[in-house]
Amino acid sequence: MSEVGLPGKPRAGTKEIFLSTKKTPARPAATEKAVSRAAGPERTEKDTISYRVKGGIAWVSFNRPEKRNAMSPKLNRRMLEVLDELEHRADVGVLVLKGEGDAWTAGMDLKEYFRETESQGLGSVRKAQRESYGWWRRLRWYQKTTIAMVNGWCFGGGFGPLYACDLAICADEAKFGLSEINWGILPGGGATKVITDLLSMRDAMYYSLTGEMMDGQTAARLRLVNESVPAAKLEARVTELAQTLLKKNWVTLKAAKDAVRRVKEMTYDNAEDYLVRAQEAANYFDDNGRKEGIRQFIDDKTFKPGLGTYDKTRTRAKV
Repeated sequence: MSEVGLPGKPRAGTKEIFLSTKKTPARPAATEKAVSRAAGPERTEKDTISYRVKGGIAWVSFNRPEKRNAMSPKLNRRMLEVLDELEHRADVGVLVLKGEGDAWTAGMDLKEYFRETESQGLGSVRKAQRESYGWWRRLRWYQKTTIAMVNGWCFGGGFGPLYACDLAICADEAKFGLSEINWGILPGGGATKVITDLLSMRDAMYYSLTGEMMDGQTAARLRLVNESVPAAKLEARVTELAQTLLKKNWVTLKAAKDAVRRVKEMTYDNAEDYLVRAQEAANYFDDNGRKEGIRQFIDDKTFKPGLGTYDKTRTRAKV
């Protein structure tokens, strides 16, 4: 069971997520068998994540739709392996993180991540935490630019990878929530840090204490994500954004995205100094890129920096 805590979709108009205490009629045996067949056998660790690479974009999916893509220890271990496999591939310029089925990720798997690891003692708990926090941290500082494509449910622990992605586009129909308060824990695993970084204090406090859901448009308005679009247009919008990023200098993208995360916690003077050093480091890895951009603007007059990107195919950057 995931942090959502519901076997089906919420009732229309419902904002809160809760565990129903109302008894439901027993399913006929035939129905139970059908449900069991639909669920299928337990996924192998390798099958908890799927990915494909096309046109410079790595489409990486949480692949436990029968569990609303809840993050289990198996999934967390596999995700770190996939990130390793893709990070320095020459045919990958942008990584998109998506979910199979009707969820992005419904948070941590309450049974496998909490109950089962806790039953094995503190060592098991710490191991599970290292595995989950580890790939979120890896994603925050990833070599390639990353986009969260939130197609559906994003709850609790899901805020960790959401924040780890550089950009986030969601469907209007997506649902976000900090459901921890509804089953007796505070929003941990970085979730409280995420909302205090991205939302106002009042909004962060409200959603942390009430456990209420917000839809995609509300998430965009509160700046939890960059923008929200109808579900039918979500993949096209993410593809469009990824293709825009693919035209940029990869070395500069890495330096810029790291700078945004780093300077937020610096004084102005420290940020000035850091940014000078960051640019000098970028020059070491790709000194020709910026010079080519200047040449195309001043000498060739083939582009204007305020209106477009220089043609990076005319230079070679180390990635």
